[in-house]
Amino acid sequence: MRVLLINGSPHARGCTFTILSEVARPLEAAGIEAEWFHIGDGPIRGCTGCRGCGKTARCVYTDDGVNACVERLCQADGLVVGSPVYYAGPNGALCAFLDRLFFNKSKLYAYKPAAAVVNCRRGGASSAFDRLNKYFTISRMPVVSSQYWNASHGFTPEEVLQDSEGMQIMRALGKNMAWMLQAIAKEGTAGVQAQQEKTIMTNFIR
Repeated sequence: MRVLLINGSPHARGCTFTILSEVARPLEAAGIEAEWFHIGDGPIRGCTGCRGCGKTARCVYTDDGVNACVERLCQADGLVVGSPVYYAGPNGALCAFLDRLFFNKSKLYAYKPAAAVVNCRRGGASSAFDRLNKYFTISRMPVVSSQYWNASHGFTPEEVLQDSEGMQIMRALGKNMAWMLQAIAKEGTAGVQAQQEKTIMTNFIR
């Protein structure tokens, strides 16, 4: 089994990496591979709503890592997305990345357990955490819980490591993700999807 960890910070080994690493430890201890994907610090296009991905399930723009991440997520059994908190929200580049990762592709990820983790200096963690979880709940991805909201505090990796409660929250999340994946595997329900109604979409225009 494999869980994809998306580091949504421009810093490859900063605070977001630190908390994702804490999530990864219980996963690896349970024999589950932690696969890393860093979005990098280069420019990432926002979704233009061209709907070209509706035919291919891949983004028409190929000058960043979105399509490579689509491939990795298709092969993974679970997902954890990590982000720093900027102005009470996730990193803007990460949001642009996730918009294109999920738009017209959510059926590829349905029923894969997912979770988000965030790190802030002081405030804004809850709103950033809420924004990230919406990508999962619109995609029929079961959201894995921890023992508290998945946030840590600190301005540097060294400060984050001093947040003992935050680190414990990350470890609990890793353990709960491992438990859910193992339970799914034990029940033999991996890849099984619930029967769904045809999607109804309304735009409230009369």
